[in-house]
Order: sequence, then structure tokens, then C-alpha cells
Amino acid sequence: MAGIISYGAYIPLWRLSREVIAKAWESASTGGERSVANNDEDAITLASEAAIDCLCGLEREKVSGLYFASTTSPYKEKECSTLVAMAADLPPEIITADFGNSLRAATQAFRAALDAVISGSAGQVLVTASDCRIGYPRSSYEQTFGDAAAALLIGNTARPAVIVEGSYALSNELYDVWRLDKDTYVQSWEDRFIIEHGYTEIMEKVISGLLRKKALAVQDITKAVLYAPTSRAQQGLAHRLGFDVKTQLQDLLINNIGITGCAHALLMLVAALEEANAGDKILVASYGSGCDAFLLRVTKEIEEVRGNRRGVKRHMNSKRPLSSYARYLSYRGLLAPQPGEPFRLFPAATTSWRERNWAIRMHGSKCKNCGTVTFPIERVCYKCRSRDDFEEVRLSDKKARVFTFTLDNLAGRSDDPTIPQIGAEFDYQNTRAYLPMTDCDPGEVKIDMPVEMTFRRLYEGAGMYNYFWKCRPIR
Repeated sequence: MAGIISYGAYIPLWRLSREVIAKAWESASTGGERSVANNDEDAITLASEAAIDCLCGLEREKVSGLYFASTTSPYKEKECSTLVAMAADLPPEIITADFGNSLRAATQAFRAALDAVISGSAGQVLVTASDCRIGYPRSSYEQTFGDAAAALLIGNTARPAVIVEGSYALSNELYDVWRLDKDTYVQSWEDRFIIEHGYTEIMEKVISGLLRKKALAVQDITKAVLYAPTSRAQQGLAHRLGFDVKTQLQDLLINNIGITGCAHALLMLVAALEEANAGDKILVASYGSGCDAFLLRVTKEIEEVRGNRRGVKRHMNSKRPLSSYARYLSYRGLLAPQPGEPFRLFPAATTSWRERNWAIRMHGSKCKNCGTVTFPIERVCYKCRSRDDFEEVRLSDKKARVFTFTLDNLAGRSDDPTIPQIGAEFDYQNTRAYLPMTDCDPGEVKIDMPVEMTFRRLYEGAGMYNYFWKCRPIR
């Protein structure tokens, strides 16, 4: 039975009040706040975090595919799903694919994953979706956009947490919002045309078509997860279809996070599943060059999924305010800050390939003779001197504490001038590692502070983006 086995999400720590944006331009605020990815985060790192959240407590060896959906992929010609899969420490014998160019890329990936598991070409497929879209400064998009990621694990099993009972899709060629291959900012046509002849018209058709196909009435739906560019558009659509806005309509999340591009429909679905009960019927509809709609039924297995996942709710409650609009511009690469200390060694494709298991998977080496664990991977055990007699162990999901640290006031950029350099000791075998710390106030770093690992973009060099693991205070 094809369905959702697990879910996960990731929302960056930093939130920017829309009052701060409005004040910078002496304009009106739409109220609330939006999520902002840190200067070492992008669509790949966000998707990796959501994937790891989704896989919490599960056997990663059973995953046989990973799909990555984004309209803001860091690479134009390089598959990003392979990097996300490696950061999540999935086996190399898997199917990978990237989906893009549409705000419904995530639901297109979801449909492809369903087809793969139903056909038997894959056992379990992890669908990840993330975006860091940029609106023109002073535009309404600058306030309403947000950065986030979501992940769903799809499988054909006798006991899914959510059963997919039906789907419906429509294609629609329309210029409403778009970006050319050379664009930084999202472009759009006139709002009334977008909402009336784009969003509302096509969403109403696809949802009505799915309900007719399944012989259901609006009243049979427990929760309607309807993507929309604005709250007004979402509620207007719900009223036209006959949904009760107060009881049936899933919160758009725009006041606390913003509209998170192609990730948004799945992010709203994760939020709905966090509150769902067995027997609930959930209708999910996404929009972008057409529409996708799915009918889902929640089973009692949903209770086993919740567990230790942070999902949407816990990430929403874990936040820190971004201090200024200028810092937001810097984090998004729209304002060039004074650079920090440059890296003296430039990367090479051969080096990245050779060291990928410890640099991307965050594997350490565990000596088979004495049990000592070291990071990075070492061929010779520093304790018993055994040579090439080790097994690789994953450290990315292990908790640690600050063993020692120094505050480097020279390596940081002008927007984050101080970089905490951390000597971390893991709870696992007292393994120690040297890592930068991110998402923190340097003045709050102290000995024995609990930390966790996070996959981040380290720097750009030799025409490549370079990724590595950092630590952060536990969220």
C-alpha cells in the first residue's frame, strides 16, 4: 500500500520581523515575521536538515531513492540530490533525481516517488524540497517569502502512516511568477491577473476534479492543505469551494515563516500531520504552471512517526531575531560584506572525492582492535597503532558538548565578525572533533555547552561550493 512512512522539516533559526523590512524602506508592514537562512545555508543544506529529521530513528539502509526539489538550487549543472543523499548518510546504491523550474516541483517529485514505489523500481524514496527565493528589495515578495525545507519518506508497505488514495493534475501555461536563467529576483505579472486567472481558476478546477473522481463532498475532508501566495487568496479559494475556513483550512504559515517556494505545500502537510488523527482525510493541493492535488488518509501509524522529529512545530518555536535589514541583505548575498580571512588551501575535485566519507557523511573511524573512534577518518589508530583495521561510524546524528573553544575575531565576515572554533567531545565513545560553531551568540559559548551537528556551506573556492559539518547549540 503506497503512502507516507515518515515526515520531517527544517526552518532556519533566524527570523526577520517584517516591521524591520518596512522601516528600512519607509513602507507598510504586512505583519509577523519571516524565516531567513543563515549565510552558510542554502537549498542543499536546508534539504539535508529536513531529510535527517525525517529519517530520525529509521534504518537508512532501506531507503532506495532520494529526490530533491527546489527552484533555487545552488548548481545549474550538477545533481544536488546526490549531495543531500550523502549528507543524510544514505547508501550509494540508490536512485537520485533533481526536480525544479516550478513551484510545484515538490509535489511532482512526490508523484514520481509514488510511481516508483508502486511500480517496484524502488522500495522507499525520500522526497526533499527546499527553497531560498529572493524578492526584489521593497517588493511585497521580500516580506512574504521565507526559507525552509520539508521531507517525506514514501514507501509501499502494509502499514503506512498516511495512505495516498487518489490524485489529480492539470497543466497550465501562464506567466504569473517566474525567473529567467540570469535573474536573481522573482518576477511577476499584475497581482489580480495572477490570483484570478492563474491561482484561483486552476486550483478550483483541480480540487473539484479530485473530489468528483473520488465521489467525495467538501464536508468529507478533515483538513485542506492549500498552497497560496497570500492568506487572502487561500481563504478566497476555500470559500469558493465551500470549505469551512476556521475548521478545515490548514494554516498557511505565512505570519511566522513566510511562503517557502516549492517546499511550502509539503511544509504545510507536515504541519497538518503533526496534528492529525487516524481516519482524517487530508486534501493537499500545490500550484505552479498548473496544479497537483492529492487525497490522503491518515492511519493509526501516525502516532509512531511523531517521536523525536522536530517537524514544523518545534522548529517554529526555536528561533532568534535577526538584528537588522542590512544583515538580511548580507545573508542573501545582496550586500557584499567585508570578507573574512581567506582560505589558504583551495579545494580540488580529487580531494573532495577522496575525503567525502568524513567530510560529507561525517563518518569517523572506529578501531576494530581497541574501539577508539577518531574524526576525521584515520588509517592508523593513534591509541593502539593498528593500521587499516577500522570500521566507519556515523557521527552526524550524535550529540556532543564543548570541550574547549576559542573565539576567532579575524576569520569571520563583517556581518559575523567572530567565529567560535570548537573542540567538541561526542557522547559516543568520547570522540573529539574540531569544528566551527554556527547559529549562536559567540558571547554565550561556554565549556560543557551541549551541541549538535549541522551540515553547512563552508566557502566557495575553485569554482565550487564546499560543504562541511559545523556544530550549533541544540535547538
